[in-house]
Amino acid sequence: MIRAVIFDVDGVIIESAEIKTKAFEILFSDYPDKLPEIVSYHQKHAGISRYVKFRYFYEKILRKKLSQQEEAELGERFSKIVLTQVLEAPLVPGAIEFLTQNKNRYSLFVASGTPEDELQNILTRRQLSQFFLEAHGSPKSKAAIIDDILDRYKFQGKEVVFIGDAESDRAAAEKAGTLFIARITRENPQLKDCRWQVSDLIGLDVLLQNMCDKESDNQ
Repeated sequence: MIRAVIFDVDGVIIESAEIKTKAFEILFSDYPDKLPEIVSYHQKHAGISRYVKFRYFYEKILRKKLSQQEEAELGERFSKIVLTQVLEAPLVPGAIEFLTQNKNRYSLFVASGTPEDELQNILTRRQLSQFFLEAHGSPKSKAAIIDDILDRYKFQGKEVVFIGDAESDRAAAEKAGTLFIARITRENPQLKDCRWQVSDLIGLDVLLQNMCDKESDNQ
């Protein structure tokens, strides 16, 4: 049976994935010839820390050194660009209904690539904190967050579902040994080969029951 559900936030609970994409376009607008590669990398690795992306962009794409001060300034600029928009963005359809109706049925958690302080601020101000036992962000990786949850709560991998919207989310679930549901949007067509997928969170409780049934049949 499924005992716990771990959610990403951007693009899974809040419709904020495109907000983050636009923020990277703004930050690196001085490099128009590199923007397609930068945006492509971000979309494929949407679930990882923005700071990891900054370092990759500079080292692998821009071929420039990135000082700690410049990295910190990029992070501050990124937060200023996205925070107000994320606080005002709509929730993914079905999200609040599922959380409200199932917070006592499943142990609910958040594993996000957003910096931890910013994540907690967003969840509190969006009145979402009440639904989750714990919410964790970067600098921990999602795989590390999931592993820690499994270890401390004594969950088996097959008892936990991670819901994400990036290739790196799928990889984190596979590394931790949990089930994975992909939230499919126009930004992540590469996830359409996932066994379990949704376009929103309407009917998520039914899908989780179907997953339980399928996993039982495979045992």
